[in-house]
Amino acid sequence: MWDKRYSEPEYIFGTEPNDFLKEEFQRIPAGGRVLCIAEGEGRNAVFLAQNGYQVTAMDFSEVGLNKALKLAKDKGVEITTDVADLADYALGEAQWDGIISIWSHLPDAVRQRLHAQIAPALKQDGVFILEAYTYEQTTMEAIGGPPATQRERFMSLEKLRPELIALEEVVAIEKHRSISEGTRHQGLSAVVQFIGVKK
Repeated sequence: MWDKRYSEPEYIFGTEPNDFLKEEFQRIPAGGRVLCIAEGEGRNAVFLAQNGYQVTAMDFSEVGLNKALKLAKDKGVEITTDVADLADYALGEAQWDGIISIWSHLPDAVRQRLHAQIAPALKQDGVFILEAYTYEQTTMEAIGGPPATQRERFMSLEKLRPELIALEEVVAIEKHRSISEGTRHQGLSAVVQFIGVKK
């Protein structure tokens, strides 16, 4: 499905970084190693590389990551890509200064497995930044998020807090905000934003 979506010539979520990431990325130790999970076409990874980070973009879709590499080349930066499935992906131990999860909507079991790895995979003072849609998104007129039938893929603070309890909570909020990212994310949307630090 994602290979087909990303095979379109345009960048379906645009080429600019996610607004929340753009506001908060400087919490990540300068020049550090950053992993962007479910990174798709690479806009967030490229933005971080432009700001001096050593970035690995991982995604299930090789088509998406090939577009990420093209975007990086066009912007004059380098990123590393990793084609992998989050269902069995290993984040490693104390490897990352930052881990980024933007619109990564997973089944409960996969998400829980992934989130259990976040704290161990971060270095001391490493930062985890997440933005995702809440189920309230299904009542909004905005474009974006999983279909309503995939309720478990939506996120909430109620889900996230126990899964990320090993991190020191810095930002944790559910809110409405206006989103404009390519053709696939548009309009006033219902989101959850979370930032945690490994102390």
